[in-house]
Parts: sequence; C-alpha cells; structure tokens
Amino acid sequence: MGANVEDYKLIFEKEGVYLHTNAKRSVQETSLPGFIRIVERAGVPALEWSPLEDEGRSAPAVLYSKKDGEAGEEDPNFDPGYEPDWAVISTVKKDREHVQVKDSGQWAFSLPLSELYSLRRARFSLGRNFMVLTSRGGHPLPPLHFHRGGTRELLRALHRYIVLDQSPVDGRLFLAYPRDSDSPAFPQSFDKLHILEDGGADIVSRFIHDPYATTFGGFSKVTNFFRAALRPPEAGGARTAQHPGLAAQPDDEPGFELITCGVELGPRPDVSRGPALDRWEEFLDCEGRVKDPGKVKELVFRGGINPPLRKEVWKFLLGFYPWKSTRKEREDILRVKTDEYFRMKVQWKSVSEEQEMRNSLLRGYRSLIERDVNRTDRNNTFFSGNDNPGLTLLHDVLMTYCMYNFDLGYVQGMSDLLAPILFVTQNEVESFWCLTGFMELLHQNFEESQEAMKQQLLQLSVLLKALDPELCDFLDSQDSGSLCFCFRWLLIWFKREFSFEDILTLWEVLWTQLPCENFHLLIACSILESQRGELIGSDHDFNTILKHINELTMKLDLHDVLRDAEAIYLQLVCCKELPRKVKQVLGLCVPCGSEEDSPDSQSSETERLLLQTEAGAPPAPPPAAPPAAPHVPSYP
Repeated sequence: MGANVEDYKLIFEKEGVYLHTNAKRSVQETSLPGFIRIVERAGVPALEWSPLEDEGRSAPAVLYSKKDGEAGEEDPNFDPGYEPDWAVISTVKKDREHVQVKDSGQWAFSLPLSELYSLRRARFSLGRNFMVLTSRGGHPLPPLHFHRGGTRELLRALHRYIVLDQSPVDGRLFLAYPRDSDSPAFPQSFDKLHILEDGGADIVSRFIHDPYATTFGGFSKVTNFFRAALRPPEAGGARTAQHPGLAAQPDDEPGFELITCGVELGPRPDVSRGPALDRWEEFLDCEGRVKDPGKVKELVFRGGINPPLRKEVWKFLLGFYPWKSTRKEREDILRVKTDEYFRMKVQWKSVSEEQEMRNSLLRGYRSLIERDVNRTDRNNTFFSGNDNPGLTLLHDVLMTYCMYNFDLGYVQGMSDLLAPILFVTQNEVESFWCLTGFMELLHQNFEESQEAMKQQLLQLSVLLKALDPELCDFLDSQDSGSLCFCFRWLLIWFKREFSFEDILTLWEVLWTQLPCENFHLLIACSILESQRGELIGSDHDFNTILKHINELTMKLDLHDVLRDAEAIYLQLVCCKELPRKVKQVLGLCVPCGSEEDSPDSQSSETERLLLQTEAGAPPAPPPAAPPAAPHVPSYP
C-alpha cells in the first residue's frame, strides 16, 4: 500500500541505473532502465529501485535470488520446467512468503536500510559501476548497473544512515552497519570505496542479453560463465583474498596488477615463417624413436606440417604416442588403446532405452551430441550429406568420450574440437585418443565453473594493456574492456575464425606449446591489434564492436597472425622492465607468493631471454642445446 505524501521524503535519486533480470525460459536477459532512490517512508529510510515506465508505484516488492529447492512447487500455476533466476517476496509478511513470477513487468525493490547487509563489487572485473546488494536475510538483490555513473553519490547519501566497512576477508565486500552500532569510523572505510568510482558502463548483461550472437550455436555454458561472475559470495564465508595488498589496488582482479602507465617495450622484430615439416623418417632412428622432439616441434611451430604427414605427427603432438617410443612399442600401444576404446564404447551402446530413461545425464549428453553432430562442419565433404559415415564416427567418438570422462561429459563445442582430428586421422580409435590429448589442454575451458575462461580473459587483458594501452582505453570507453567478445576465440582455439585448412595448421602450431603455453593469447592480441585502425577513432559502440569482431570470421590471414603473434612475444621478452604480471602470463617467472618467487630462483632461461636477446633478433639457443637452423628460433 502506498504511504501518505506527508510520510514520504525523497533523499536521493539517480536515473540511468539498470536492473538486470533473467528467465531461463527466455533466451535473452532483460535490461530495465530505472531510478535508484533513497527515501524515508514514515521516517524509515529505504533504498528503492523502480523502472522508468512505472513511476506511479509506491512501496515496491523486494526481489531476491531464488535458491535451488526453495518454495514454488506448492503454487498451482507452478511450472517445473520454468526456473526463474529471480523471484519476488513480500516485505509485508514476516515469513517472507515466496511467490513465483513468470511474466510480471513489476520489477522493483524496496529495502529498508536497516535490512541492508552488504554491497559488493563484481569479483570478475568486467566493469567498475556494478553492484550487488544483499539483505540481512542473505538474499542478493538483482545486479545494479550504473550506466550513467552515480555510485559515489549514492554511497555519500547512504553515509547519512549507515556505515560501510570493508570485509577483512574479501576486499570487494563491504558490510553495512547502522549508524549507532559499534563499527569502524566511516571516513576510514569510505576512502576504500573508490572501487566504485564511476566509469564506463558495465557490459556483462548485454553480453548475456544475446549470447548466441556473441558466440555460436548457443553454448549453454556462456551465460553461466558471466552469471557466475556476478554471483555474490556464498552464505557463510567469503573467499579469502590471496594477496594482502589487494585493497590498495581494488580495481584489479586478485593476482593481476593494474597496468596504469605505458611501458617502453622497444621495437617489435620482424619474423618470418618457414616451410612446413615435409620429412618424417629422417627424424627417426633405426627403431623408430624420434631422435630430436624439440627440433620437430620447432619446425612445426615455424611452418606447420605437410598434410600427408599430419596423421602420424599429430599422434605424437597430442600424446597418443610418446616421443621416445619405438615402432614395436607403438604397435602395442595401439592394440591396448583399441581394446580400451571399444570396452568404453560397448558401455554406452549396451544401455537399453529403458535404462537410459532413468539416466538423465546420459540422455542429456546424447541429445546434445546428436544436435551438434548434425551442424558441425557440414560443408566439409567428410561430414556433408545425410547418413554420412563421418557423422556416425563423430557421434560415436563423442559418446565414448562421455564414458571416458563422465564427470565432464559432453559440452557444446567439443564437436568442433573433434571434427578436424577425425578428418585427419580417418580412424575412430586414433581420433578418440587424440581428442583426449587435446582435451588435456582444454578441458578446463568446458568446466562448469568457467574459472579457466575467466582467467584467460584476464590474462589477455593484462597482455593487451601492456601492448596497446590506447586500444584498451578505447575498448573501455565503449563498454568492451572486458574483451568478452574473445570468449569464442579462447574456448575452442579460433575454430570458427579461420578456414578448416587453416585451423589444421594453427592447432598443430599451438600443440607444440612454443614459444609459451599461452601463445593462443598472443594470437588474440595480434588479431585485436590488427583491428585497432578500424576501431580507434570510429563511432563503434559495444554492439558494433561485437559485430565487427564476429565479422572477422574467414577474413584473417593465418600466416600474418602467426608472424605478428611471435613478434609480440619476442618484443615482450626483450623488454627489461616488463610488468611482473605480463611475465607470469608468458611463463617467464613463477606466480607471486610461491616458494620459488625470489630473484635467486628465477629460471636461467628467463634471464637469458630478458638480458641476452637483442631487440629485433630471435633469442639464441641455450648453450647445451644443438644449434637451430637459421630460420628457426630456439625457444626454451
């Protein structure tokens, strides 16, 4: 019910504050513009949000995040297939009765400030002006995005009623105390709140708004990835910050230093590519062992592999065969691995329809696989047409991988990883074991927590800030500083960005893990830098930047990208004042806080690269290594 006019007092108001909702039945998230206000109703201060089109409302309901297993089933209109991310509770009833909402346009909340428990900045640094408020009942309100600024003004207005103090165990969590409580002095804690300085609009919700346009085919994990980044801490304990100095640099993700000024990197050397590896037998001894795996990897990194040799060399690059195995040992390995594969295949092939009806996981995996198989690389003759044997092999290998790694199972995108392998090996067993080797490198990309993807986007941001601060500033100004449009690139290693033949070359280059394990991030930097002229100074906003990046598909020259990525690596390792976090991304030093984190423990190879490499020239090989061919730099 509304309050009398004389009982209502407006203390603070800010327009342009967006509330983001999501209903899983709908593909898209809703972004609602509205007002954030501090009001007094009958002398009781409250924080309220209401949509622009609903200005006549009084005392709106409070929204909170619905937890699994909470009430709703008793509602006669309850649909078990509908799982809203937000439900509505009444502020009138003391028992806070849960009510399911499906198509309500009445998104709003009113929270008495006495019920405010905490405010929190997003743990994943995708924007500065993003907050989640949590009530004392443990219920987080929908995320608030200050697209037009105003966070500091809001906090100053809140200062009249409450004290905010930084949590001792989480630098991004601020606890709320009534003014009359035994709490630390507010000016001390308010100084720490510069993490909420107004900045560019946060773009997480817009990415979630259309995940299909920003990725492909509907990766089910993409939305979860960003939603997890917005999720407040679990009740009962926030994660302890790993670095005590985090509060001093609150805009930085834990473990990543903020690069605020340009570093003089020095000239970027010219790099040339070499010919493809076109001889194999000369690298084998009389018993079939690979005499110099390092040399083979260098040649593959420099020029890829001649197509007729891929079937054999890929099995070494992906770990199916050990580099030092003999021909006889490889025959034994193939026999054992063939038996193991078909034992796993029999497991799912022998499941009856009745059994599968009681196994929702297996049934779900099969459904996803069947759907993805029918749309994977259908333009390739190996997978084109109906009732194609290649499609059957693709299906069977993926189903068998579910039995091999049932905890991970099948996630959309894995079919994109398998298809080129199957095309090259033309063999069910060999393609399966090569896939398992590939997944050893990428399995974390597909895990539900998506921590690996978050980490890689942060690492990419660290590299790009060191390489091109101006480009980073532009992307930040257009709500694109999170680099979330690179998600697809990193998830499946550029599979959708290059032609099928180019992907074969790119992947074998990356499988060498030269010159560093994160070379795929340098490839992403190379592509982004190649587009700076199209971006900086243009009128691109978030949507058009996203559109521009997506339209690069099949328009990139792989050899130019690889040359530029290697040149970036050489430029960075030759910089003597390279920020520590950049060194860590490149594997040039151990992470902060490890036992080996001391000057005396730094790798001699790292020092050789940083101190002995002359700008513009590839690093010389270590003394103990055989001399490399002139066109093949030797990497540690």
